[in-house]
Amino acid sequence: MYVIGTAGHVDHGKSTLVKSLTGTDPDRWAEEQRRAMTLDLGFAWFTLPSGRVVSLVDVPGHERFIKNMLAGVGGLDAALLIVAADEAVMPQTLEHLAILDLLEVRHGLVVLTKADLVDGPWLDLVREEVGERLRGTSLADAPLVAVSARTGAGLPALCQALDTLLAATPTRSSAQGSPRLPIDRAFTIGGFGTVVTGTLLDGPLALGCDVEVLPAGRKVRVRGLQIHGSKTELALPGSRVAVNLAGVHPSELARGDVLALPGVLRPTQMLDLRLRVLADAPAPIEQNAALDLFSGTSEVACRVTLLDAERLDPGVSGWVQLRLATPVALLRGDRCILRVASPSRTVAGGSVVATHPLRHRRFRPEVLAQLEILARGEPADLLLQALSAGMPCSWEEIMSASGLSAAQVRQLGAQMAAASRLVLLNDEPNLPLLISINGWQQLSARLQDILRAHHRRYPLRRGMSREELRQKLGLTPHRLTPVVNEAARQALVARNETSVWLQGHAPRPDTAGQQALDAALGAMARRPYSPPNPDLDSELLAWALEQQMLVRVAPDIFFLPATYAELEAWVRHTIACEGSISLNHIRDHFGSSRKYALALLEHLDERKITRRSGEGRVLV
Repeated sequence: MYVIGTAGHVDHGKSTLVKSLTGTDPDRWAEEQRRAMTLDLGFAWFTLPSGRVVSLVDVPGHERFIKNMLAGVGGLDAALLIVAADEAVMPQTLEHLAILDLLEVRHGLVVLTKADLVDGPWLDLVREEVGERLRGTSLADAPLVAVSARTGAGLPALCQALDTLLAATPTRSSAQGSPRLPIDRAFTIGGFGTVVTGTLLDGPLALGCDVEVLPAGRKVRVRGLQIHGSKTELALPGSRVAVNLAGVHPSELARGDVLALPGVLRPTQMLDLRLRVLADAPAPIEQNAALDLFSGTSEVACRVTLLDAERLDPGVSGWVQLRLATPVALLRGDRCILRVASPSRTVAGGSVVATHPLRHRRFRPEVLAQLEILARGEPADLLLQALSAGMPCSWEEIMSASGLSAAQVRQLGAQMAAASRLVLLNDEPNLPLLISINGWQQLSARLQDILRAHHRRYPLRRGMSREELRQKLGLTPHRLTPVVNEAARQALVARNETSVWLQGHAPRPDTAGQQALDAALGAMARRPYSPPNPDLDSELLAWALEQQMLVRVAPDIFFLPATYAELEAWVRHTIACEGSISLNHIRDHFGSSRKYALALLEHLDERKITRRSGEGRVLV
């Protein structure tokens, strides 16, 4: 699955093209349809001839709505730069192209719309102009396709070009990091409650897992997931996802908030960036300049500390520290856009190298050297950064995130585990897993909190099922066992093949429960061969079965273990002596009834002790 965003000047046919490709009008507001102008983000999807599924994010082209546009271009796999053939390159074409370049969107197509309104020579001139404008940008090699949404001309060629483009575009669906969902919409659906949407990043999001809304830190639960209108139990990264949340009202959410697993992301009000100023920026960026920062779907005012220059002139790059007016939830490597508020204009962009730095003093060589190391990536720093999400990572994921070789990861991992700088969760050659010390402390604390809550809710259960625990932790199946094993090695938990529980947890009935159990067992002992159904609540009954105080032979028939053993031994002896046994034999010998005798024999059949032979049973 791929996410593609549109970009381009107002009234150049972005929304019309999306509707032609998908059959969905991305302009969902009545005002947008009345004015025939996109004001906010729109969403649609379709399937290419190859079978690839594409999510389309349609953005407004008017300069007044550039902030809405910026909320839609984070997390794109590719872009469609739309240029109307009858108008050619316009001001917002250039600003949108500059934004895509600053975000380093390297996969894209240029779509020349309204091609039916111009002749061939004019279209060639537009192609030439667009090619010149693309030169030196991240989309310099983007193919150009001319289409007419009105006549349908060029649309098949566009779909083929998209297929070719996406065949060479890496997919993000296999990422197994910690999920992040920058929220671009929050609303209510009748009968379901709060729903948020966004493009899922970094890792899979599971139905039923607990998440938190950042930067506020509000804990909520995922009670529904949809991708393109279809329910799913697991959303993969790189997907447009709708998430039904329990425990929060839409009024408590806003565009720019981020969903993440609890404890994985820490909001920050300080960022270190390598910043590049646009060559056509109207003025240099001065020390302490007031700008607006855009990253993901968030927007926040900030002040700029220039760390290695008196000012950053247009076309120049430098190190900066941003002091944010309000917290944001970002990770190292996230791309950012900086704009001046008035007159509203994009002036710079860059990449985050540190999300929780100390406040730097300007022109300090040691600070600049540290930033260069982070940007260049010293192996140990890069390995730790790859683990910064706080979740177990495989060597392949660390290699992908850090650029380190397998030999470097293996050597560094062993050295840093020995030095207690990280935790080796699984030393199996085919599936080694690493996690940072902080990540392990947070994950093991969450594990214990989840089990503690389970024990409070179900005090008579031995433990929580591994699958339920896996979902609540947001782990993939092959990651749960190493985590549980390490927790058991540290004497935090105990486990068996099916369940996990806190070390020392010993389920016992309370006084009332024990009295009820004693009464039930006493009544069964008085009528051992036709015992009454024990009058116990489901939790107490399950505990008694787990403790082997009862033997269930049918949904509503139980025997005491000693009685069951006596019955089984008599059946075996009788068959050995007489060759077979009938239901009436058991009923008459024990003074029971047909109901209990039949249940006993069917249970012995299930255990492969007896089998039916004519009207009776014989030993297997």
